[in-house]
Amino acid sequence: MQTLRDKLESSSRFLVGTELVSVRGGMSERSAVKARGFANELVGSSDIDWISITDNAGGNPQLAPTALGKPILYAGKEVVIHLTCKDLNRNGLESEAWLLHSEGFNNILAMTGDYPIAGNGGTAKPVFDIDSVGLIAMLRQMNEGLDRRFERTNFLTGAVTTNFKLREGEVVPQYLKLAAKIRNGAKFVINQIGFDARKKQELLAYMAEHGMGSTPLIGNVYLLSPRVAQLFHDGRIPGVVVTPALLELCLKHNGSPSFFLEFAAKQIAIYRGLGYRGAYLGGVHNMPTIQRILEMERSFAPDDWKQFAAEMCFSRPGEYYFYGTHAEEAESEHLGFGYGFSKWMHSQMFTPGRPLAEFGAKLCRESSDPMQGPKFLRILEHASKTVFGCKDCGDCSLPEIAYLCPESQCAKNQRNGPCGGTRDGLCEVDGIGDCIWLRAYERLKHDGREQQLLSHVPVIQDHALRGTSSWANHWLGRDHTSKLDNRK
Repeated sequence: MQTLRDKLESSSRFLVGTELVSVRGGMSERSAVKARGFANELVGSSDIDWISITDNAGGNPQLAPTALGKPILYAGKEVVIHLTCKDLNRNGLESEAWLLHSEGFNNILAMTGDYPIAGNGGTAKPVFDIDSVGLIAMLRQMNEGLDRRFERTNFLTGAVTTNFKLREGEVVPQYLKLAAKIRNGAKFVINQIGFDARKKQELLAYMAEHGMGSTPLIGNVYLLSPRVAQLFHDGRIPGVVVTPALLELCLKHNGSPSFFLEFAAKQIAIYRGLGYRGAYLGGVHNMPTIQRILEMERSFAPDDWKQFAAEMCFSRPGEYYFYGTHAEEAESEHLGFGYGFSKWMHSQMFTPGRPLAEFGAKLCRESSDPMQGPKFLRILEHASKTVFGCKDCGDCSLPEIAYLCPESQCAKNQRNGPCGGTRDGLCEVDGIGDCIWLRAYERLKHDGREQQLLSHVPVIQDHALRGTSSWANHWLGRDHTSKLDNRK
């Protein structure tokens, strides 16, 4: 039997996967029984190459994906398990990965995850100890035996990306983060739900131009309905955009299921025509519906996708495109004196070999508490960092994010690029402030260094350093910067 890895690497056939959304409750719950019945139908279909099972989708508590995945795996169908960083720290994620390896689940879709929105007794506390890039890197290291200390796993790790964003400072960092994911071990990519064929073509072109063209790209196809389109339009699902024009079209065809089936079939045809490796079906909950969508797609003429692509360009006014005519640039963040001064001071104090860096290291090394350094220096550190909203994490990422603090200014503490949940540049959680990665991009673009935004190896924060001096930790080689390549 061909594995998903075999199919992605050697088969020329356009692949089809589908999403199985987990449920809340045990396996005997009515919803779980229904999901199991759907899974059994999928297992028996030769049209379906793999079944993807969600991990607390939308930030809601649900049955662990392995519970639904085991019967599918044992029946001989390829399973992709979603693994996210919102509910488990790095130790929990490693433990879960060992469990998956031991049970025979080799395909993982690694994601940061949606911010929790529900839970027993109210909203759960998010974890986000590491992010998707850190998780992908960890799974690669497990494939290598974790420094040859343990048995090697055989994970085929996938990543998710999105370029369905409005502003340049959202789109380009997503591309840069995608490159980081592939550098660190992602072997296939699924794009986010989106309804702009131009952006779908642009993603493929960007990957080809920037050395990522050999990584299989799977197109996300979601079966819309008027209700779901309204949810997407209202921003209820982070990172998914339905424009007013598309919402109007969906509401116009309320009561016409065949329209939405054909709309999904057209999306598949566009991905096939563009040269994507396959399609990933979501929002479908029974096999007859999938069969109808696939039959519709097969009924199209070979070049029909070009007309469909021309029709399916639901963009927003001022939308940024990497290729072609760019939207008029929004006014960049006002940089002020602080950003330039921070860069200069960092270059003087923390560049190896500089007098201040050597002097600081000497003072900390010889102090009574090398974890804190001299008291006067610690007081100066606290005072100078109040402007950044410092949380005294002891493992500072200010230089990697253009002197913006991920602890105080990012709900997910993202240290390796933006999550996919921004909406028109705003944070998905509070919906008020601009994403710090958008702001970081604009700062670096002002310096002509925007392509260096994620040029380093993954930042993995050491929580053992919390409450200690980040200055001392940097000077004495204890923080994450001692592990970074291409430090600027």
